[in-house]
Amino acid sequence: MTFFKDFINVLSAASISFLLLSSTFGCIIYFCLLDGRLRSKGGAAFVVLGVIYFVAGIFIRPLLYLAVAYVLILFGLSNLGPRLWDKKTGKWLLIFGMLGFFVSFFDPNFYLIAAKPDNVPIGAMIFLLGIFTWIALRKAYLNDKQIEAGGIPWEKTETSEKLFVWPDLVYTEMLCMILLTIVMIVWSVGLRAPLEEAANPTSSPNPAKAPWYFLGLQEMLVYFDPWLAGVVLPGLIIVGLMAIPYIDTNPKGAGYFTFIERKWELGIFLYGFLVLWSFLIITGTFLRGPNWNFFGPYEYWDPNKLVPLVNIDLSELVWVQWLGQPLPKLWPIREMFGIILVVGYMSLPPLLAAGPFRRFYLKMGAPRFYVGAFLFLVMMALPIKMVLRWLFNLKYIVHIGELFFNV
Repeated sequence: MTFFKDFINVLSAASISFLLLSSTFGCIIYFCLLDGRLRSKGGAAFVVLGVIYFVAGIFIRPLLYLAVAYVLILFGLSNLGPRLWDKKTGKWLLIFGMLGFFVSFFDPNFYLIAAKPDNVPIGAMIFLLGIFTWIALRKAYLNDKQIEAGGIPWEKTETSEKLFVWPDLVYTEMLCMILLTIVMIVWSVGLRAPLEEAANPTSSPNPAKAPWYFLGLQEMLVYFDPWLAGVVLPGLIIVGLMAIPYIDTNPKGAGYFTFIERKWELGIFLYGFLVLWSFLIITGTFLRGPNWNFFGPYEYWDPNKLVPLVNIDLSELVWVQWLGQPLPKLWPIREMFGIILVVGYMSLPPLLAAGPFRRFYLKMGAPRFYVGAFLFLVMMALPIKMVLRWLFNLKYIVHIGELFFNV
């Protein structure tokens, strides 16, 4: 049991869990939704990724744990394939998930964090997120198979009989209201309200966390400057959600679940929502402890834990460590490598339009393609910056203190 706990604690590290979650997401898309096979070019790419993890694990021991977990998931999902969406499989996944969760409560460190009144509803929402995501993808897969066989989506087979607000809708809402009232009463009796002492400006909690729905933004502050993580990126998230109906004009999938007919759109959205957003909230809630250090789910939150990290900028990495030169005083010269890198990254859309994504460019037209490509690059800047921080302790790619501009 101790080995299993240590194994989970290592996998829970931000760099390991993010890579494992991203790899698992790719495996589910390829093997379970697109009917991919391990003995194919796509399957070979996943195998090569596992080999890379194992080779990296020779030099970085935690990556060896990642490699073992990834190989188990890879072969499990590749053998399971579309059976992942069977009701029986879903039932067993739910049973094992809930069993593992409740058994973990016997660990005192896990209990202290998961049983906090603040965290109980977040744990419940994690289960609900997994359940409803599985149901939606199951319906999408079944619809895709039905359409491929010449049929129609399951939603279109439902009755076309009109439903009235009274009594159909109001009666259902009344039952839900009664049920939720009972749940809230039991909840309030069983759990103490998370009330604390009056605000004291001389005493701050350690760690000081935002409400759960802002923990994703708070986590982004670790990797980006406040003006980016607190203003620009949240603004672009809102703008991007507003722009989706104008960028994605594919009429397929309206009113019914599907994945094949909208695999790029849904794949990007699900990755952004599940991996880049929900992952940050879960990380900030259950894995960020005192002094904003990472702790495993079975690890004691020791306030005296010290993690020696020296974050450096790209200019220091290039000029001082690689070239052995002192930092130039003029910021255009000092930051030219970072500026070239950022400008080059944001200049990728024309290259993508002329290369691997030309069919999207021709289908969408220049305005919609470039707006969508820009939003996609901004979204992918988050995992790229996270990986750079974990691998090289890289703080800023462009650090212009003279102008208070950092990227």
